[in-house]
Amino acid sequence: MPRASGPLAEALRRGSVLLDGGLSNQLAAQGCDLSGDLWTGRVLDERPDQVEAAHTAYARAGAQVLITASYQVDPRHPRAAALLRRSVDLAARAAETADHEVWVAASVGPYGAVLADGSEYRGRYGLSVRRLADFHRPRIEALLAAGPDVLALETVPDPDEAEALLTVLAETGAPAWLSYTVADGRTRSGDPLPAAFARAAGSEQIIALGVNCCDPAEVLPALEAAAATTRKPLLAYPNDGSVWNAATRTWRTPDHPAPWPTRAWRTAGARLVGGCCRIGPDRITALAAELSRTGDMTDDQSS
Repeated sequence: MPRASGPLAEALRRGSVLLDGGLSNQLAAQGCDLSGDLWTGRVLDERPDQVEAAHTAYARAGAQVLITASYQVDPRHPRAAALLRRSVDLAARAAETADHEVWVAASVGPYGAVLADGSEYRGRYGLSVRRLADFHRPRIEALLAAGPDVLALETVPDPDEAEALLTVLAETGAPAWLSYTVADGRTRSGDPLPAAFARAAGSEQIIALGVNCCDPAEVLPALEAAAATTRKPLLAYPNDGSVWNAATRTWRTPDHPAPWPTRAWRTAGARLVGGCCRIGPDRITALAAELSRTGDMTDDQSS
């Protein structure tokens, strides 16, 4: 079946849409080497076949949106434009293998991701909004040239970086979602969530707002904060509750992982639902079955 023919925004008005899971954990499960600062970008450069295979695993698991491997590609890299285009092309090819419609979301990770030191979980890099916009602009332009269905402005740690991304987005006219990474009921930089969500609520190009790469227990309060500031569809794709240690490059898994009350998330307004780090195809298959049982999945595309 070809890629989705209609805008994702229209699908969200009809019901829930299922996102994929974590790309890095799936690549690791396939035996890929994720060492070094490029992380998944290294595999994108050296083993694009493995990136396509990871996307295909999620498409076959029932995911309706595939998020590209561009999260950690530094736009200053000599081959950045080619790698960014490749990331979209690989996801689009994987989408063709599904027996349901699949959208391709081009990942635009935060500035902190390219530093490879965990800065995306702190924010406040000491850069102005203008400098952050200048950093993001060439990557966004290169991704859009490859023809994704939507931009995923994801794992944003603070409102200033959100403002920079929205500044560049306004220059393009492209649709996008924006998701913060949060902790303790605030953005990772410590800013209150209502004000953070309000930064993006007025943008007509933002088709959904929410959170990703956070503990599942953080999701519902964040969605409630977002719903108080916007009538846009909301989104949630948390990790499994593990905490990333940038110094040792390892995850610390909780002794008692938080449950995933996805019904409560959808009741709060979440229409894009999926997983981030350490959430694999099996979990996405289970989510697809859950959405199918409730009749909530857009066009019941869970076959």
